[in-house]
Amino acid sequence: MTAEATILMAIGLPVIIALGIVLAGRLSDNLRETVTLVGAAGLAWVVWSLLPALFAGERPGIVLSEPLPGLAIAFRVEPLGMLFAALASGLWIVNSIYSIGYMRGNGEQHQTRFYTCFALALGATMGIAFAANLFTLFLFYELLTLSTYPLVSHKGDAATVRSARVYLGVLLCTSIGLFLPAIIWTYHVAGSGDFTVGGILEGRIAGPDVGLLLALFVFGVGKAAVMPVHRWLPAAMVAPTPVSALLHAVAVVKAGVFTVTKIIVYIFGVDFLFTTPSSAWLVPLAAFTIIAASLVALRQQNLKRLLAYSTVAQLSYVVMAAAVLKPLSEVGAAVHMVAHAFGKITLFFAAGAIYTAAKKTELSQLRGIGRRMPWTMGAFTIGALSMIGVPPTAGFVSKWYILAGSFQAENLLAIFTIIASTALNAAYFLPIIFAAWFAVEENGSKDHGEAPFPVVLALCITALLTLGFFFFNGPVIELETQLVQESLQ
Repeated sequence: MTAEATILMAIGLPVIIALGIVLAGRLSDNLRETVTLVGAAGLAWVVWSLLPALFAGERPGIVLSEPLPGLAIAFRVEPLGMLFAALASGLWIVNSIYSIGYMRGNGEQHQTRFYTCFALALGATMGIAFAANLFTLFLFYELLTLSTYPLVSHKGDAATVRSARVYLGVLLCTSIGLFLPAIIWTYHVAGSGDFTVGGILEGRIAGPDVGLLLALFVFGVGKAAVMPVHRWLPAAMVAPTPVSALLHAVAVVKAGVFTVTKIIVYIFGVDFLFTTPSSAWLVPLAAFTIIAASLVALRQQNLKRLLAYSTVAQLSYVVMAAAVLKPLSEVGAAVHMVAHAFGKITLFFAAGAIYTAAKKTELSQLRGIGRRMPWTMGAFTIGALSMIGVPPTAGFVSKWYILAGSFQAENLLAIFTIIASTALNAAYFLPIIFAAWFAVEENGSKDHGEAPFPVVLALCITALLTLGFFFFNGPVIELETQLVQESLQ
């Protein structure tokens, strides 16, 4: 199969899987879940088969159609998109294993709809990852929002539906009200929206207009959760935990920071932004989001809400690293997408395991739970240490590159933000770890053990990935170094 056909297969296969899930769901639960697992593995195989060509320096692409003059639906494989696609497709397998144990363990309704929408969301994610231009990216960006709405509103009660409408409203309003005008402006001034090495805007826009256009993109990409367009993310915590894992680690938020990074690198160009003073506001904004969200997380008593605000902060690490506009920080931005994915999906898996086994959601209820759920809390500890940036975890690797890039740029604000936020991460994660392992369990706690085996298996896998990435990160560094080298040419 040619690389071009493989790209189309990566985008179309999840739709085929979704249809298979619908049909299998009419026959048996086991068959439906088998289709999900086999389909997830098949998508990962298809996506990962593109890696050899990419490492060899090839950049395969294909134009699918041109619905309007100058606006093509086209796809192209490049290092940043490949990283996003490989990450999302690989973690879908683990998330599917987890979902089986979670959905069955909690007796969730509408499971066929859940797995179907999950597959459609992964198809939209592949379209975002391989989009060759802004028009194609926007189409799949919107499809991702629409396909995840049924997942967020899965429970169906009035409170859940209200929160899901916040999720949908914020993401659609920002994308249509800000992101789309930014795309139209870009096509107007540049005559193109193609993702191009070195950018397409230099010499076509200047002065304050650069900062304004950048603001439309950054705030228009609401999935990046830069304050003040972050409220959709805590609102989405009403969803089942596998959906929270999808939102925070596999697809939605990663689509946001991926899009912002790709626009900085391939639409504006790193060198152009670095020499344009009106773009300098992005680092302070990202720094504010990191610190403010960390302070809010510090005050939370509900575990999932704490993790949600932690995600808001961690996402702006990627935005800040990209905005520092130095080679090491650009690598750090990409690497942090991987490190955060492994660590945060582990934390959400653990939170879901605790809810499934013990129906506990508040921090005050976690005293001594490590003795009843050692596998779950062991994985949680690894994920939390990665968020802090403690070796040997994935978070240390990404923070190293971001901090090195900040020193390279002599950006004192970025350096201070990383140090301060690391201390805040420790302030809200370490007390949870201490209470879980060393505090006396609360009186009247129900006797319980670990969550169902698929749940524990999945969180152990992601915890091992969090540790393993510390030692085996070479291919990711090599891939993203290609991105930096191309952008500097």
